[in-house]
Amino acid sequence: MIHTLRQKASSNQIKDMLQEYDSMIKIVVDIRQRILSGGGEMHADCESVLLENGSEQDDLWGANWYPSEQRIEFESLINIRPRMGNRSVILQDENLRKQVEDVTQSILGGVE
Repeated sequence: MIHTLRQKASSNQIKDMLQEYDSMIKIVVDIRQRILSGGGEMHADCESVLLENGSEQDDLWGANWYPSEQRIEFESLINIRPRMGNRSVILQDENLRKQVEDVTQSILGGVE
């Protein structure tokens, strides 16, 4: 189940987002609005939800969140954006990584 969150997630929301994968949640973060969409089978699913709710494509970056380890991986097909200097599935820009991590930690951090 996909949830779009602007504030700290609940344990139940984390459980919902873990329905697709046992230990990992696919997330997409809107770095400008500081919101996160998580859950579902693909990052593109979360991306679509955010775009439908007014997010701008250039503000959206994908990652994977591991709640039991409180760890983030900056890897997603939606991150391939040559026109923005990101030619890989890995988010390469350290500033963007920091922004994605800050939003993720504020919304998902500390919740299992």
